[in-house]
Amino acid sequence: MINRELVNPKSIVIIGASENIRKPGGKVLHNILLGKYKGKLYAVNPKEEQVQGVKCVKPEDLPNVELAIISVAVNHVKGYVEYLAKEKKTKAFIILSAGFGEMGEEGKKLEREIVAECDKFKAALIGPNCIGVLTTHYNGIFAGPIPKLDPAGCDFVSGSGATAAFIIEKGIPMGITFASLYSVGNSAQIGVEDVVKYWDETFDPAKSSKVKLIYMENVNKPEMLLKHASSLINKGCRIAAVKSGSSSAGSRAASSHTGALATPDKAVEALFSKAGIVRCHGREDLIYTAGVFMQKELKGKNIAVITHAGGPGVMLTDALSNGGLDVPHLEGKYAKELLEQLFPGSSAANPIDFLATGTAEQLGIIIDYINDKFRNIDGMVVIFGSPGLGEIYDVYKVLDEKMKKTKKPIYPLLPSIVSAGAEIEYFKSLGNVYFSDEVNLGRTIVNVANTPKPYTEFKEEKVDTKKIRAIISKAKNGYLKPEQVSEMLDAAGIPRVYEFVSAKKADVVKKAKEFGFPLVMKVVGPVHKSDVGGIALGLKNEKEIEKTFDKMTKIEGYKGVMIQPMISGKEFFAGINHEGKFGHSILCGLGGIFIEVFKDTASNLAPFGADKALEMIRSLKSYKIIKGVRGQKGIDEKKFAGIIARMSSLTQAAPEIMEMDINPLLGNEKDLLAVDARIRIEK
Repeated sequence: MINRELVNPKSIVIIGASENIRKPGGKVLHNILLGKYKGKLYAVNPKEEQVQGVKCVKPEDLPNVELAIISVAVNHVKGYVEYLAKEKKTKAFIILSAGFGEMGEEGKKLEREIVAECDKFKAALIGPNCIGVLTTHYNGIFAGPIPKLDPAGCDFVSGSGATAAFIIEKGIPMGITFASLYSVGNSAQIGVEDVVKYWDETFDPAKSSKVKLIYMENVNKPEMLLKHASSLINKGCRIAAVKSGSSSAGSRAASSHTGALATPDKAVEALFSKAGIVRCHGREDLIYTAGVFMQKELKGKNIAVITHAGGPGVMLTDALSNGGLDVPHLEGKYAKELLEQLFPGSSAANPIDFLATGTAEQLGIIIDYINDKFRNIDGMVVIFGSPGLGEIYDVYKVLDEKMKKTKKPIYPLLPSIVSAGAEIEYFKSLGNVYFSDEVNLGRTIVNVANTPKPYTEFKEEKVDTKKIRAIISKAKNGYLKPEQVSEMLDAAGIPRVYEFVSAKKADVVKKAKEFGFPLVMKVVGPVHKSDVGGIALGLKNEKEIEKTFDKMTKIEGYKGVMIQPMISGKEFFAGINHEGKFGHSILCGLGGIFIEVFKDTASNLAPFGADKALEMIRSLKSYKIIKGVRGQKGIDEKKFAGIIARMSSLTQAAPEIMEMDINPLLGNEKDLLAVDARIRIEK
């Protein structure tokens, strides 16, 4: 829990304060003094009488103190926490010291004991193994530069202290300001998700920052993150996050297609998408996103590129266009009027190139035309560096004025960080953020524009929950029997090809005659049937049924055979995978053997409705096959979406489902039917 004493303490004690500012206890004291902290400040160091002008006191001589920042050897930390919490009514602790959970089980045990002590006295704990906390009230960090603090700047929480410092270092030169930093370290009590919850529960639209940045290495409380991030964004905030550790460090032990294709990183991707969080993949990515957030919000996908240098304008246009945004050609009356006010050789077609000799006055005219005349343009990027012909303060003054007045967002791209360094500092002094790289900016605008809004309201597909629960109650852990799978599909309303399963040849032959030919026969037992010759297609008569049956009885793992009427169509796939703390992930894509060859899948975290399922389908690279291509008819994508949404509802009725495959889903322009399915449960 984050409390007032942690955010805005009236008194602070530094345990392990030092004269040496190369030590954490010295540097944090130095930073607090540098920030002109207005409360009462105390220092504890038994070897010194005074540090950095602050008198050292014995712990027993301390008055009651609200916040303790601790930087001493690991074996002394618990004692200080116990004493201060009980005797000095301390309600907030920041433990900078390392050597806890990151070192092994003994350290984790010590962490748990300290947390228990803090919980006992209802005290907030940040750390251990962190760089501290930075708010507009005090500079409680020891690492990295102290950025400009502004209530309207970025709120930032990081699971890594070093990364937090590096991100701040990246942001300061661009003009990024910060309202707060929480470096949660080992997250013994308060983690990244708890900070996001605090931001949400204390959000004041008139006073709180609307830009939130996150760096995290683990998602420990996905439901909490989803709930409060979505809430913040719906309140008008914008959130960007880096989740590191996305690579697979080894193959996952999975017994199904879905389990093999689902990864923890896909679950993170789905969670961020559902919450409306813009996912970033590095420090520069995160800081550029913060800079974009600090401009007016882009309301559409049409961008004007205003430049006095052709190359950067072309590269920016490529980055925007490749990401699905438009740089539309400008023509007609207003384009002609605009061109007449520029120097000969200029272009008003978009990119709008007003040459290296372009003036501040011309830039102002262009921006006004884009803002007032061209209704098909939603935002603009202005590229203006130094052409080496003189100072450009007047250009940046006009740019600043227009950025404050226009309704449409203006992204300032100022590439001359050396030759126009003084002018850029002037531009930043006016309260602006700037960008220096056109490709990074273009990709960032694309990423922000393509991130969906929070997905919290939807119509859930109805399933027969009573019947589903009855199936689960009778079933044992592991894979459901074929007849139970069929019952489950029917209860979920998922259309299927009817089949017959038996280990008796006579019964199989009898049912084959009832079904009619041609038929499909599959072995029951082995997971990957095609790999062991366990699938036979187009069986035309009784003799072929008998011969194939005999052959399949010899396959290792044989438990029986399944026969089905043979239907034609394209093969698709839908599946469920339980992702631990994230809940259930639903996947879809091309089916049959192509699922493992192309791995073209889309996924989302349940629950969701048919609208989100349709988005999943349309995001597939193979979507053109679904729609129909080169004269071939497609399938009914709404039926496909309905099946995927029903699988989402199935996970709500049967959370015991760990893995489920429907592969293939065989479809044509009329029908989409489950041909083969497997379900594994764990009660």
